[in-house]
Amino acid sequence: MVKGTVIVLALGASFSAGFAFNAVLTKSPGKQEKMKRVTGIGGIFFKCNDPEKIKEWYKTHLGFNMDAYGAKFEWRQADDSTQKGSTLWSPFPDKTKYFEPSSKDFMINYRVDDLEALVAALKEEGVTVLDNIETYDYGKFVHILDVEGNKIELWEPLEKK
Repeated sequence: MVKGTVIVLALGASFSAGFAFNAVLTKSPGKQEKMKRVTGIGGIFFKCNDPEKIKEWYKTHLGFNMDAYGAKFEWRQADDSTQKGSTLWSPFPDKTKYFEPSSKDFMINYRVDDLEALVAALKEEGVTVLDNIETYDYGKFVHILDVEGNKIELWEPLEKK
């Protein structure tokens, strides 16, 4: 009986040690999993002479379903079809200051998973962060500049389903 108990305990200890050893081998200390950054395009924003006229043209000729911001294209997440997503197409007046300090006629909005962590990482990497994170009922936003001075909007949607 004692011999059987010793064997069971020895096997259990070996089994546990194997799991512990495997965990040490597969997880290198100091090596972190790479943070997921951009997960998709949240919107395409562009300047035009007459946003209302452009919206009407796209509605009439291409069938865009418009609201005050433009057209919203809804889709489902590839890795989890229960999760909704959307991409916004939005014309802005040609005199808008919203794209500044960029002098370009467009701005792209990228979807992200964890805006606070991404902004912290971007700051450490020397990326220009133009403003503080703002939270609205449809998500969190912040603006950055790329290496050529293009303004980029980062968006962490609050929508989950």
